[in-house]
Amino acid sequence: MSKIDDIIDQMRRNPKGIRFVDACRVCDHYFGESRQNKSSHKVYKTPWQGDPRVNIQNAKGKAKAYQVKQILKAIERLEYENHSK
Repeated sequence: MSKIDDIIDQMRRNPKGIRFVDACRVCDHYFGESRQNKSSHKVYKTPWQGDPRVNIQNAKGKAKAYQVKQILKAIERLEYENHSK
């Protein structure tokens, strides 16, 4: 299992305990480099408009749980759309 797969597994089991840098690693892998890097937020571009959005925030070294869930939803949608083609 790759490092990204390990992090995603952790995200599914415990969305509250995910380090911000690990969430960024996963998002960089699936969505490319973030559009915004200068603030506490990182915003990632998705191939669709609207939800699920991928916007994560560094909260004392952790990613916020609701944002981790949004990342997981976005990955599921991305994988579904890639397999539907």
